[in-house]
Amino acid sequence: MRSEDIGKLHELVSNVYAFYRQDFSEFAGRVWTEAMKPYDFKAVADAMNRHLMNPDSGQFMPKPADIVKMLQGSTQDSALVAWTAVDRKVRHVGPYATVDFEDPLIAHVLRDMGGWVELCNKTEDDWPFVRNEFVNRYRGYKVRGDAGPLTPRLVGIAEHHNVIEGYLQPQGEYLEDGTAAQKVIEHIKKLGNS
Repeated sequence: MRSEDIGKLHELVSNVYAFYRQDFSEFAGRVWTEAMKPYDFKAVADAMNRHLMNPDSGQFMPKPADIVKMLQGSTQDSALVAWTAVDRKVRHVGPYATVDFEDPLIAHVLRDMGGWVELCNKTEDDWPFVRNEFVNRYRGYKVRGDAGPLTPRLVGIAEHHNVIEGYLQPQGEYLEDGTAAQKVIEHIKKLGNS
């Protein structure tokens, strides 16, 4: 949110508080400002309107968490979307390829669970338990925001073997460097051109 939109945010939230017959304090204004900083004012206003019209929750005054949920979904929603990406890559790519995820938190969680190859070696009987573990870990990191430095890349069997044999320099997952994935891609392209 732009600094010039903060006054509009306070006016909006103050009007919502009045609608629900609540007092809008300076403290409430600071909490709302901090919570809504990452979002565009128009998106916040739209989410606020959707909350007010929601037949399930609209009878209650919204809290910042309610609006954040309207804007980005719950951690459960995010975790299930992330799991869908994991499941698709396991079924279509397999353990031999190195994979990148748009959401680097996915790769972080999978590293915690033993890595890409380990995940790909799970059986169909294991899959529901693996899914639950992934969803719980992902939600935990999402709520706490303490995942640390993230890289979206997980090394597969082929690249791991090539590093051991000396055909590639260890990069990406090995270095925990967000730029390493691009370096490997450039290195592989050079190998293909020679």
